[in-house]
Amino acid sequence: MALRSAPCAILLPAAGSSRRMQGADKLLMPLHDGVPILHHVARIAAAVASHVAVTLRPEDMARAAALNGLALTRLRVAKAQEGMAASLRAGAAWALQYPVDALMIALPDMPDVTQADFRALIAAQALHPRQPLRAASNDMQPGHPVILPRALLPELLHLSGDRGAASVLKAHPPRLHALQGRRALSDLDSPEDWERWRAGQEN
Repeated sequence: MALRSAPCAILLPAAGSSRRMQGADKLLMPLHDGVPILHHVARIAAAVASHVAVTLRPEDMARAAALNGLALTRLRVAKAQEGMAASLRAGAAWALQYPVDALMIALPDMPDVTQADFRALIAAQALHPRQPLRAASNDMQPGHPVILPRALLPELLHLSGDRGAASVLKAHPPRLHALQGRRALSDLDSPEDWERWRAGQEN
């Protein structure tokens, strides 16, 4: 049985519309092993934390099906078209129901962040539990995931629009934790991103 880090819940915001993918769904795109990227990232999260939630649009059956077999909560976001804030509000309200010390927000289109990275971030945040933590590249460019302490989750309930938690991180500057290479920056939003990533996997 996988070791689970109960103090930190994990949220995967997956209610976006993949506008840059020219008709394809970036979260259902297969990785080299044929597994959709959404399932891949959610599987890692479920191996690390006992409380994991994925936000989804109410009508999105395909993404919901990609999560089959995983121990997690599906959060249907009624106002998903508003942007990232709708997912963060839903995720914060969900996390506050549980006795967790922090919430990791992990983007589900980042295939290079590993299970070991998730665990290292959770452990690093626990050393300074009152301060947010943000993953960074090895040259310290800020990226994702981000971990927010429980005390800041009520601030997410008041977010609006598509800017994510930028205002919360501005008010409460996070410590940076470097991950190897550019793992913390590698998100696949467009066909060009996918092409570059796949080319890099072949090298």
